[in-house]
Amino acid sequence: MIVYHNFSLLPYNTFQLDIKADSFIEFNSTEELKNILVSPLLLSSPNLMVIGRGSDLLFLDDFKGTILHSGIKFIKKIGENSEFVFLEVGSGIIWDDFVQFCVENNYQGIENLSGIPGEVGAAAVQNIGAYGVEIQEMIEKVNVVEIHSAKIHEFANADCQYGYRESIFKKELKGKLVVTSVIFRLNKKSAYKLDYEGLEKEVHVKGEINLKNIRQTILDIRSRKLPDYKEFGNAGSFFVNPIISKENLQKLQKNYPNIPHYTISEKEEKISAAWLIEQCGWKGKQIGQVKIHEHQPLILINCGNASGKEIAQIADQIQASVKDKFQIELQPEVNYIYS
Repeated sequence: MIVYHNFSLLPYNTFQLDIKADSFIEFNSTEELKNILVSPLLLSSPNLMVIGRGSDLLFLDDFKGTILHSGIKFIKKIGENSEFVFLEVGSGIIWDDFVQFCVENNYQGIENLSGIPGEVGAAAVQNIGAYGVEIQEMIEKVNVVEIHSAKIHEFANADCQYGYRESIFKKELKGKLVVTSVIFRLNKKSAYKLDYEGLEKEVHVKGEINLKNIRQTILDIRSRKLPDYKEFGNAGSFFVNPIISKENLQKLQKNYPNIPHYTISEKEEKISAAWLIEQCGWKGKQIGQVKIHEHQPLILINCGNASGKEIAQIADQIQASVKDKFQIELQPEVNYIYS
């Protein structure tokens, strides 16, 4: 076990905040993780946090405690039949590297999730989604280690309690488990999902519909619409699209007949958070070193020297203006880290 002290988390948060952690440890296997969890350092640490690449984190200050990071990196075929292949993937694998692997091997299902930053373990916790697909649709099991006991547990898909950008790992079990690997079920036969806002038409421009062209189309769209966090520090969508009742939607439509909405159920509608923010005049606006993206107002950008607190203050102002204008409370998709 190698412990780094006063460790810069600059490579481990996509807002490019050069904050420090008291201690940083990377584990490379489940057994190594179990040994770390019962070590004197961990038992005496005031705070413990597990991170991936920090693509959903906003550090408001230096972290007083110990950061754990997964170095478990493997992709292993553990079964297959005529329809599906089952892959176990280490939690430390870069998510987009895994997508590329699947495309190259003609394993279908996650190609629409190309280009999303982060690692496999965090992706399973977050239930990442894009272009009509959510990761929960392909997850069979999530393997974890319990922090306080160092015991191994296995969560079937139903146990994960997945919802829109939600899972049990973000709610009642938040901070209590460490993901070590994820088991995916990928299609061996064509099962493309291309009905999201003209996606199929754009894929056709590249030629036939296949995994390679779908992935490249997704990457091209993301590069047009979203800033590269390596160049402009950001965490992607800062807020979750709010879900409201149909009754509330009908009230809003009296004043805003063109409000974008997507049916969730017989009683619920999802509203575009980006549209709400734009209507409040935030699109393209810059305050100090924090900018709201000129094409996608869901994205807050660190223009160079912003602190986590400054980014959070702008987010608070956006939430307040949306609440005042629409009586809708935006919830951050980004997790605020206070210590």
